[in-house]
Amino acid sequence: MDDLAAIEAIAGALIRKLSSPERRTLLRRMARGIRDSQARRIASQRAPDGAAFAPRKAKKPPAPGNYAVKFLYPKGQNPRLVLMKSWVHEGPLITGFDVEAGGIRSFFWDKVDRWLPVQREEQNKGAGKFRRQGRIRQKAMFRKLRNGRNLRSDASDSEAWIGFSGRASEIASVHQDGLSDRPAARARPVRYARRELLGLTPAERSAALDLLLGHLI
Repeated sequence: MDDLAAIEAIAGALIRKLSSPERRTLLRRMARGIRDSQARRIASQRAPDGAAFAPRKAKKPPAPGNYAVKFLYPKGQNPRLVLMKSWVHEGPLITGFDVEAGGIRSFFWDKVDRWLPVQREEQNKGAGKFRRQGRIRQKAMFRKLRNGRNLRSDASDSEAWIGFSGRASEIASVHQDGLSDRPAARARPVRYARRELLGLTPAERSAALDLLLGHLI
């Protein structure tokens, strides 16, 4: 047993001497602090041991469209009109400047309800020359996973926990354990590199002990 583990064993005995409401409050504060620390570490693209996450696999550059497109989206009730004069086809997505929305939007190709004819006046010289500042996929991974809605924390009077909720939990498990998954509904399964999202660091263990001592003193 290392020195920190021995201290943690003593800390556990001290926590058990607190009243049930005190334990719940203290453990919830610990969980919240660790959750925030985990979110910052994931944002820095590093595992609990300090190793950098495996980088994304290089992807083929998106194929630009050389014509304007107009369609109804999505399938089902109340699809809306989409007109894009410049766009790129990237995997299952079509991304470009949505004239009706007044900004850059992405749409799943297989969820288009119906393709519509494009009038001559709706074409322009810039069709197929869509450009954007930076590529979304070149930014840090797991931006949505680490937000407060997906990375959660809570505690009872006997334990604290930090984890992902809902669909985010399934996605996180694939990366945490290096499993296979389909990047899109009709795509072939892909084995993802193991990227350890959750796991206590020595600094987090020490911070939790400091919080306990600060509560008891």
